[in-house]
Amino acid sequence: MRNKTIILSFLVIGSILLAVLDFAYPDPLLEKAIYTLTAISIIYFIFEILLEGAILKKVKVSNTRYSLKRTFSALSLVTYALTFLAIWIAETQYILLSLGLIGAAIAFALQDIFKNFAGGIMIFLHGIYQVGDRIEFHQKFGDVIDIGILYTILMETREWVSGDQVTGRLTVVPNGGVLTGVVHNYTRDFNFIWDELTIPITYDSDWMLAKSLILEIVKKETDEAVKKAETVLKGLEGEYYFTKRAIEPSVFLTLTDNWISFGIRYVTEVTNRRILHDKLSRAILEEIGKSEKITIASTTISITSFPKLKLDSIEEKNNEG
Repeated sequence: MRNKTIILSFLVIGSILLAVLDFAYPDPLLEKAIYTLTAISIIYFIFEILLEGAILKKVKVSNTRYSLKRTFSALSLVTYALTFLAIWIAETQYILLSLGLIGAAIAFALQDIFKNFAGGIMIFLHGIYQVGDRIEFHQKFGDVIDIGILYTILMETREWVSGDQVTGRLTVVPNGGVLTGVVHNYTRDFNFIWDELTIPITYDSDWMLAKSLILEIVKKETDEAVKKAETVLKGLEGEYYFTKRAIEPSVFLTLTDNWISFGIRYVTEVTNRRILHDKLSRAILEEIGKSEKITIASTTISITSFPKLKLDSIEEKNNEG
């Protein structure tokens, strides 16, 4: 800031010196030079000192601050150019041609900013996502905590943390991605997802009993979520096209070389996924542990017998020799 103040002081002093020189030796070129230097001083004060001090210092997000700084720099260059053209070029056609060239150069230099700005407008107009939604955007997962005109801030989920829980990092993604990329919204209009849990059961287990017990547990634990999901789906039938979908939990069997795999499919609220997954796992383990007819399979190898080994003593070998 100190250097900028010094530069502004030199500009003002230069304008005053030119005014004194023009007063002593009047000349049209000196007069234009005075206007030019005075205009540059005003523009420099507005963009470099006033706007930076009033706006940029209050912006905490580095990406947003950087973009605004670039925008202010571009606007200041445009203002400098327009002022120079207005003072020194008298012919209107030359001014229009110059403006066209300058506008094309600025549009090329700031295409990312314009793209992010257009993306921000699309987000607000079409409600692609709102604050509080859980989304996947630019291959980043998280909960939306702020939507700016250029960038969106997410409270990051996944990465090194499993179960869709937050990592604690704030992720800043450019809004321009909504124009060309894909946005997955987990909570817009329908705050539920289908999750799956896999349980392996040994072949010597009573698989029919296992299926009955597991399905009973899952229905009991997901009953509230199922009712909420059905209500929400009915409310969306007039807005979206839905084919009939099974909301009730179900169990699918798959035969493998080692065990019977139970694929348990159920509906859950997005933010409750890991909690419900843990709750179901505990309840199923507890119930299966009570039954002697059901055993959870694993890749553990059981050795049931050893081959007979004949060991000859060293003495017997020597005698034979």
